[in-house]
Amino acid sequence: MPTDTRRIRGPEVSQSPSLFQCGPAVVPPSHGARADGRQRDQVDVRPVFVRCGLVSQAKGSAYIEAGDTKLLCSVYGPKETERKDETDMKCGRLTTDMRFAPFSCPERGSWIQGSQSKSFSLMLQESLQPALCLHKYPRSQIEVNVMVLENSGSVQAHAITCASLALADAGIEMYDLVLGCSIRQDGSSYVVDPTYLEENNWSSSEHQGGLTVAFLPSLNQVSGLQSDGEMTEETLSAGIRTCIEGCYKLYPVIQQALVKAVRRAAPPPPES
Repeated sequence: MPTDTRRIRGPEVSQSPSLFQCGPAVVPPSHGARADGRQRDQVDVRPVFVRCGLVSQAKGSAYIEAGDTKLLCSVYGPKETERKDETDMKCGRLTTDMRFAPFSCPERGSWIQGSQSKSFSLMLQESLQPALCLHKYPRSQIEVNVMVLENSGSVQAHAITCASLALADAGIEMYDLVLGCSIRQDGSSYVVDPTYLEENNWSSSEHQGGLTVAFLPSLNQVSGLQSDGEMTEETLSAGIRTCIEGCYKLYPVIQQALVKAVRRAAPPPPES
């Protein structure tokens, strides 16, 4: 019997594709406890797992998990910059690239960088640049690459934290770490560290919007801010204070991860 060379036969024990169809969309509750058990109108962030030094080829790297959100960041450099102008002669250049893996979102995306990834990359660069001592790296550039492995909400905020941790792991001189936190406002209530469903399901009430803040905890300064939607001035001010409080909650976890990374990289004590 002739074989069909244009088709790839599946295994004998393969399953029907209908088994893997997505179920009906789950709408997050607008009142009371959230779907994952956290409370609304409180600074209730998801548990965070952080690890440094996972990418051996990079100068520094960091991996972060916040719920089901998973990101990996790699830092390369400082190395000689490709193009040189007067600015590069006096201080270094920071380049950022943030991309989503095709399998990171419920809807499979493209590997080509879209408008959302470009916007996130720009926000990442603007948030990290004030914390770096770029004047100590003239004629050099530092590359920061962030890969979103799974998107379960608050990707931009956790990318800022992960990139800052990777820069510290690479030994880049910094004024302070940069931590990110985000909230979503829905009418009179808000949720901190929103999930993917909470970010993409909006009710019909007014004063809806999202806010992401990049914060330097030791210097008590805001290095980046991004907001969308409709939010009043009072709501925006209260949201910034809430995000700063969320950053302070993450700070001890990030410090502990850096201490562990330094201890692993330190040479063993000399034998007496």
